[in-house]
Amino acid sequence: MRSFSNLWFWIALAVFWSSASHWVLGVPYDLVQRAARSGGNAQQDLEDLVRINVNRILHIGRVSGLWLLGFVCFVLTALGVMAFWYWVEFAQAVFLLAFPMSLVGALSLSTARLIETEQPEGEALHRRLYRHRVYTQFIGMISIFVTAMFGMYQNLAVGPGF
Repeated sequence: MRSFSNLWFWIALAVFWSSASHWVLGVPYDLVQRAARSGGNAQQDLEDLVRINVNRILHIGRVSGLWLLGFVCFVLTALGVMAFWYWVEFAQAVFLLAFPMSLVGALSLSTARLIETEQPEGEALHRRLYRHRVYTQFIGMISIFVTAMFGMYQNLAVGPGF
């Protein structure tokens, strides 16, 4: 199964990171921008959505966080071994998608905890969500670069998959 020479893999990579940078803690970023620009009902909607999603993320983290951490570590380790010890290209592609997304998940949990403790409102909340989005985009840029370089190496080393 060739992954890096398949157009669908690159489309999936673009969709993953586009979605990850658009949804900040489960809140669409255009709502953050609209709330910063106009306030009023948009600001109230933003604060309500953030409160709901922060409580949801923290509840999942508190109830099953240790189990989820163990499961994610197991899956990433299994993928890493298959990808880079046994050199399975499909596992390499999935690992290069899953590992950075797990970092974004940890970042989301950290941001949710900060929002819970600080209880920011208005401009402070906008800054916190903006910072989370910038960090997510930074992780995405590095991930896309590493995936592209590794994928090009695979395509050149192995050759085209027909």
